[in-house]
Amino acid sequence: MLNRIDLRGSHRDPRGLLPRAQLDVSVAVERIRPTVEAVHQHGFSAIREATERFDGMRLERLRVPAEAIAAAAETLDPEVRAALLESIKRARRVHADQRRTDVTTTVVDGGTVTERWVPVRRVGLYVPGGLAVYPSTVVMNVVPAQEAGVESLVVASPPQSQNGGLPDSRVLAACALLGVTEVYGVGGAQAIAMLGYGSRGAATPVEAAGDFEHCEPVDVITGPGNIWVTAAKRLLQGTVGIDAEAGPTEIAILADETADPRHVAADLISQAEHDPLAASVLVTDSPALADAVEAELAVQVAATKHGERVRTALGGEQSGIVLVGDLEQGLTVVDAYAAEHLEIQTRDAREWAMRVRNAGAIFVGAWSPVSLGDYAAGSNHVLPTAGCARHSSGLSVQSFLRGIHVIEYDEAALRDVAGHVVALANAEDLPAHGDAVRARFRSEAEQPGGRPGR
Repeated sequence: MLNRIDLRGSHRDPRGLLPRAQLDVSVAVERIRPTVEAVHQHGFSAIREATERFDGMRLERLRVPAEAIAAAAETLDPEVRAALLESIKRARRVHADQRRTDVTTTVVDGGTVTERWVPVRRVGLYVPGGLAVYPSTVVMNVVPAQEAGVESLVVASPPQSQNGGLPDSRVLAACALLGVTEVYGVGGAQAIAMLGYGSRGAATPVEAAGDFEHCEPVDVITGPGNIWVTAAKRLLQGTVGIDAEAGPTEIAILADETADPRHVAADLISQAEHDPLAASVLVTDSPALADAVEAELAVQVAATKHGERVRTALGGEQSGIVLVGDLEQGLTVVDAYAAEHLEIQTRDAREWAMRVRNAGAIFVGAWSPVSLGDYAAGSNHVLPTAGCARHSSGLSVQSFLRGIHVIEYDEAALRDVAGHVVALANAEDLPAHGDAVRARFRSEAEQPGGRPGR
């Protein structure tokens, strides 16, 4: 079921040899560019047209009525409610510890630099709703934004025909449990465009907009989605901030002969059921484990609900078993792969985990499966994919904060460093920079255009 790649004895850089989905976001950008530009120009009418074309539903309004959000919470299955509340509680505990405090550094007597951490004013949180619906993603987006102190939160999620054109009721219920009241039933690239530009439209006359419940533009957009959502986020980057270009989910497992093949197979399947493009990769120095996992996959895939989807994902070019000579080479391989989710199922698992450089999140040992992190570990499941963990982090409180330096020098402190400022300004042929300092220490008569004797 899984392709095998034998890297034993290889000293090549493994990056070009590893399984990876071939998704060209730049092509998708050009496909969705007209939709994004139409929303920018025409607002709601373009959003409605795109939703009818892509989702087969005609929107009569954008914003979900408050009573529908409240009703979703009231009718939520008690077991699901309890699970969401526990997930919220654990996520708050972890994310509260990520808050930053302002720090003032005394550089010299009379000269300080304070780094302030200021939350963005308004954020748009995208919650997907394609092959599956994700109330847990509401938790993962909203909690860090709230803990950062963001004052205005808006959630966008695709309309569902089985819920009367509103987002999934479980998504709405999660919003209610978190106190989010501004929710829009819009998905895909048109949702990202709406969040970035607002729904009024640059070419829409103000009088034509009326008092319709429009979405106002946000400052930052976060949340996972399909390739069209990713492409729209790339197109909007710069107009707004984004968390990352999240693609199809992926799991890598570094395992030795001590790993239980049943656990490994189950965890590979758990990510493969997300999407036919999901990636499931086992990296091991044990051919015997690889064989045992293959045998387990044959049994477990046959019994799983989304078997066809899982088979497609596991059989795709993005998934496979990578054989390595030892765990040192395995560590090199998983660092090169930079997985969204990385499990370590080896002897001394924590020791190996602490040596990993590149991963969105690391799950240590047999009792820390990725599924735990998806829902109730307290960690965040909005993570970088497609190798972006080499340079990007998962969603956190920091995603919603900006560091602002506040510089405060008195006269003596500026006088003490003035010569260095002037020297560097002259070295860069920017003499006016130096003059801006000199001007503070000249007498009025010495100022350019000044009159001696005044």
